[in-house]
Amino acid sequence: MRQIFVTGIGTDVGKTIVSAVLAEALQADYWKPVQTGTAFGSDTEKVKKLVTNTTTVLHPETYRFDAYIAPHAAAAAEGMRMELDSIKVPETKNNLIVEGAGGLLVPLNDKIFMLDLIKKFNMETILVAQNYLGSINHTLLSCELLRSSGVKVLGIVMTGTENPVSEEIVFRHGGFPFLSRINREAVITPEVIRKYADVFAEKLK
Repeated sequence: MRQIFVTGIGTDVGKTIVSAVLAEALQADYWKPVQTGTAFGSDTEKVKKLVTNTTTVLHPETYRFDAYIAPHAAAAAEGMRMELDSIKVPETKNNLIVEGAGGLLVPLNDKIFMLDLIKKFNMETILVAQNYLGSINHTLLSCELLRSSGVKVLGIVMTGTENPVSEEIVFRHGGFPFLSRINREAVITPEVIRKYADVFAEKLK
């Protein structure tokens, strides 16, 4: 059984799409422990629409909050406080894809961060990065934090528009291998997910 944690260099860099591709590639279960912005929908609902194999099970979030803001603030707005001990990996005999919220130092409360959850689970981890102004800095800082924290990193998945000049710096100094790429697509459909899933399945053998 394989368990992979999908984290990113920030918010909206493509973690959910990468998670859907991985779930399809490995016919794995999917779980997002912490979800904010449920007033506008959830990432679990997005993955449900994109994954077509009959093996994947979507596990419910441990924490769900309406507001589309940082998790600790969303929890406080609803009079709650998230605790690390309350977030437990769902029982399954299948492969499991776990999607984080935001980047590594997104706070879950006033003392713990998303990185602490990754370290607690001790899973293989994939870092999702995207090219934008400032992304080299965000990616290299994320790589350094993962490495210094002893996280087992499988590699980096790039999303969006390719930028060879930026990516050369990232992979020369980041210390983690390029795993695969998901291009900027006009529309993300189940067919697009399956196309990338075939590529990822080969990469993860």
